[in-house]
Amino acid sequence: MVGSAMAAALGHDVHFRDKKILLLEAGPRKVSDHLPESYSNRVSSISPGSATLLSSFGAWDHVCSLRFKPFRRMQVWDACSEAMIIFDKNNLEDMGYIVENDVIISALTKQLDAVSDRVEVLYRSRAVGYTWPLPYHTSDTSPWVKIDLADGRRLQTKLLIGADGQNSIVRKAAGIQNIHYQYDQSAVVATLHLSEATDNNVAWQRFLPSGPIALLPWSNLHHSDFIDTAGSVFRSAISLLMPSGTAARQLPPSIARVEPKSRAVFPLGMGHATEYVRQRVALIGDAAHRVHPLAGQGVNMGFGDIACLTHHLSTAAFNGKDLGSIKHLLQFETERQRHNLSLMAAIDLLKRLYSTSVTPFVLLRTWGLQTTNALSPVKEQIMAFANK
Repeated sequence: MVGSAMAAALGHDVHFRDKKILLLEAGPRKVSDHLPESYSNRVSSISPGSATLLSSFGAWDHVCSLRFKPFRRMQVWDACSEAMIIFDKNNLEDMGYIVENDVIISALTKQLDAVSDRVEVLYRSRAVGYTWPLPYHTSDTSPWVKIDLADGRRLQTKLLIGADGQNSIVRKAAGIQNIHYQYDQSAVVATLHLSEATDNNVAWQRFLPSGPIALLPWSNLHHSDFIDTAGSVFRSAISLLMPSGTAARQLPPSIARVEPKSRAVFPLGMGHATEYVRQRVALIGDAAHRVHPLAGQGVNMGFGDIACLTHHLSTAAFNGKDLGSIKHLLQFETERQRHNLSLMAAIDLLKRLYSTSVTPFVLLRTWGLQTTNALSPVKEQIMAFANK
């Protein structure tokens, strides 16, 4: 998703109209106007900021025409106490969207097709080797990174962007160190059927000592947009009569059954590249950082990388500068590391703080949740930071 979105963002940028952009995609071409009735269990929580990025080059319109589910409320609570925090937007704005990865890929593929004169995509391609340009103080001042493909072809570029995941070959080939560790836990995902009718626009998460459990809204069967909007308006009117920060606790819906063959397991870990850039190389997405999914920020951090890198590259192209120069690449690195490291540290701290039932830690997090829930400006700042 991140690599395709990066190529689409550059392909739709007016300052890149005279540039050649090549996307190497290991998988097959995926685009569809009609989705199967069954839901995929490979989904992402898309923040409004990420939706804005996708909208900037037309991909979000395709997502909306296929399948997605917005949520307008989030309730997080502790299994070891009564403490909870509720994020709720009273102005009817969506807090986020649950979208199947295949839907996002399909939307991105359509937008790549729309700029096929500027962006070439090589599907089922695989890079097997890289040759880096020598430092400028040597006699060889070639500005090209050379890429050898498995089919024998050799490519060259003045800027290589690595969006090849947590086991990034680009990162390893560039000699960039990656600090990582495993949580010795695995996540289990599945599509669940609810027992009762519900608006289904609330994201639920409960912290257990063994790890968090979450319910994310995915469909709205037997409900209309009119009814949901009318209900939201009524709740907003009621909230005006309540003091700030005192939103009422809701009970999560009960589960009737698990969709057959929908369960999947994947290991959890954390990782961060010590550098995002080198001369003529930039890392984005999971190639640069990997986080625990408890905050749903993984792909949003990648889309944030795209917005930042596109901005700096667009400025460099407008000013006629060398796109692979380390000078403006370092600006991207500084800006994104400041944001990503802070967010990663907070997510890791939450994971560790809630992975224990020791009384002092339970008391500490109880006070923290209660205090944060009572301070609306703090909650707004948290949502704004996560949306960058």
